[in-house]
Amino acid sequence: MNIIITIAVTALVVLYAGLFKAKKALLPITLIGLLTALGFVAVSWNTDQVYYGMMQMDNFALAFSGITILGTLFIFLLTQNYFAKDSENIAEYFTLILFALVGIVIMVSYKNMSMLFIGLEIMSVSLYILAGIRKSNFASNEASLKYFLMGAFSTGFLLFGITLIYGATGSFDLDAINNYLVGNYTSISPMFYSGLILMMIGLSFKIGAAPFHFWVPDVYEGSPTLIMSFMSTVVKTAGFAAFLRLFADTFAPLHDFWMPPLMVIVCLTLLIGNVTALFQKNFKRMLAYSSVSHAGYLLFSLIALTANSANNVLVYAAAYTFASIIAFGVLIIVKQKTGSDHFDSFNGLAKRNPLIAFVLTVAMLSLAGIPLTAGFIGKYLMFLNVMQEYQILLVAFAILNALVGFYYYFKVIVAMYFKEGKEIELETPAQYRVVLVLSVIITLFLGIYPAVILNLI
Repeated sequence: MNIIITIAVTALVVLYAGLFKAKKALLPITLIGLLTALGFVAVSWNTDQVYYGMMQMDNFALAFSGITILGTLFIFLLTQNYFAKDSENIAEYFTLILFALVGIVIMVSYKNMSMLFIGLEIMSVSLYILAGIRKSNFASNEASLKYFLMGAFSTGFLLFGITLIYGATGSFDLDAINNYLVGNYTSISPMFYSGLILMMIGLSFKIGAAPFHFWVPDVYEGSPTLIMSFMSTVVKTAGFAAFLRLFADTFAPLHDFWMPPLMVIVCLTLLIGNVTALFQKNFKRMLAYSSVSHAGYLLFSLIALTANSANNVLVYAAAYTFASIIAFGVLIIVKQKTGSDHFDSFNGLAKRNPLIAFVLTVAMLSLAGIPLTAGFIGKYLMFLNVMQEYQILLVAFAILNALVGFYYYFKVIVAMYFKEGKEIELETPAQYRVVLVLSVIITLFLGIYPAVILNLI
């Protein structure tokens, strides 16, 4: 609970600092607040506290809270030189991201389905505003409207599913629902099955899994790059943690029922995400479809439920988060200088700025799943998890899709090292260098020593 209170208080302090035009104090206050929240994560480890039967701060919740808070901290460091000097809504950016993070922490620690809904809405409302915060930008307005409409639609599915499950069990509590499934396995109400499928659809919308992904490319492309980086890393990680807590634990007794439709979602997500990304000429849009494909790999943890499912998702989420933060950080730098996020804007980047080219190469290799990077370990664990259930055809299908991913990730590397570009000097601000270098170190360290976080949960 201290984690949520700390982040919420930080958001309010930042908002008041903005009212008094103290722009220089915004980032230090935010970083202090997030570091304090990380401290509470460390102090609370192994305590497994339950608050009023509504939230459970176990190691699962703390591990995912830690990754989301650290990812948010890195994204805040990318705000250096991001806003125009005369921009008046910097405090609003910071405050809304922090409030979204409050919802995210609730999402990864809920013990009652009403808290899942509350956390999801706190996060979503903040993101609706952030997507369209550039009022004069038509693409940003369009992204906000599409995200709001699709978000409301998916929330309807989720809420109706929760209602049906409550009707069948008489409780929102996850333990009570699980006890109902175990005790009434042969006489489960048909309402429960309908509610479960509706909740699967609603959560699939939130994480951008196909065929419920159609809002992702337009919303990600139209949103400010900084917000897109937050949505595709921290928000996606929270969505998977919420998905995992519900289906891998509470709904586990009905695994044979919900696994086949989930497998269809996984196959569609991998195929649509990778094949569509293959034809993109815009780096930002490619990353959007890439995030769809990674949703498919993360869902592997639910195809075959094992004792290591949560740990595998944690490793993959960490690998994806830090590699994506590198990609978005470099994209911000390149777009500020060239005015474009087309692949051609990366031509000759290795000559103009070797550091940026190197870190982006590591990020692309990790996203592609090349050995010695965290991305390889993440994919290996997911494939190994499914192979234990002898889902050989699914693994073969996923490997073919991963090979397709090699092509569009390597397009960026080829552009940087083997194509001639405009002679434009790219300066890397100090805070960007810190984020990029630390993210590369984490990506390589987890690729070589994955045991550091492999058995945390």
